[in-house]
Amino acid sequence: MTNTTPLATRQLGRTGVTVTGLGLGTAPLGDLFDIVQEDEASALLQAAWDGGVRYFDTSPWYGKGQAEHRVGRAFYRQPRDQFVISSKVGRTLHRPLKPGPYDRGEWLGGLDFDAVFDYSYDGVMRSFEDSLQRLGINSIDVLLIHDLDPWHFKLETKVSAYMNQLFTSGWRALEELRDQGVIKGIGAGFNTMGTIPRYLDLFDIDFFLIAMRYTLLEQDVLDSEFPRCAERGVGIVIGGTYNSGILATGAVPHAMHNYAPAKPDILEKVGKMEAVCKRHGVPLPAAALQFPLGHPIVASVIPGAISRKQVAQNLAAFTHPVPADLWAELKHEKLLREDAPVPA
Repeated sequence: MTNTTPLATRQLGRTGVTVTGLGLGTAPLGDLFDIVQEDEASALLQAAWDGGVRYFDTSPWYGKGQAEHRVGRAFYRQPRDQFVISSKVGRTLHRPLKPGPYDRGEWLGGLDFDAVFDYSYDGVMRSFEDSLQRLGINSIDVLLIHDLDPWHFKLETKVSAYMNQLFTSGWRALEELRDQGVIKGIGAGFNTMGTIPRYLDLFDIDFFLIAMRYTLLEQDVLDSEFPRCAERGVGIVIGGTYNSGILATGAVPHAMHNYAPAKPDILEKVGKMEAVCKRHGVPLPAAALQFPLGHPIVASVIPGAISRKQVAQNLAAFTHPVPADLWAELKHEKLLREDAPVPA
């Protein structure tokens, strides 16, 4: 691999870790939206590295281990101090108890393992050690508690039960790993508004990874959740910067918004945003990708990709000049909150 110059870095909350402002989310490498062939997976990871990306977020859940294998094969020979890996805990992978055919659930491809939710001490430790083996890399910089929110469990009784398991058992494992310097920080990754305060009340957390909740289309976290994070020095990584599609594709027929077909009001709003962007010579994806980094607690945005082409598009969007007048017009047209911080 070539030794290109990394993109500019930012401090990730209270972790002591610095991450490139543009990272790479690897859920698509688990075959979430499309089947990504091995050569393309390797090539897109190489393209991200060549573009200066040095922060890679993965999880045992992504393709039931497949994404971690792919990330590890791509980077295990790189100097370990030259890149940052975050992975997650909360599920352990097991051989299926019954013979096939195998139901992969939401994954179009991936590996043939069963995933079991486990936020206990032993579950956290097993998940961590298994991740190291899959990566083929003997260290992970930061670990995140994965998907412990109403988006995934639906019922509050389930959320409370697993939160109690984490509070009484699994958190001790994470603190031990952090206190011993095995990992440099503890985060939590989820999708649902209202989850940040719950974690802040219960845990000594270092950062959050939130998907789709702070974008050009959504800024409700500015009311109370981000201010509470700022008070504690807790950092933020943003996933889902395109709201699962529409801020990348624009208001086209069948555009996706938060994993569902976009409703008419969203299509209308995005169409207006596109018009503002066009007047300033800025592609909509560039505004969408760069906007979250205007907030001082946001350390990185981590769009995923299924091809080298998408990596190239994200790099182009991330580096495209965006004039201050564009942000001002979006606010003037009531398309962006007046109090939303914007990139300098």
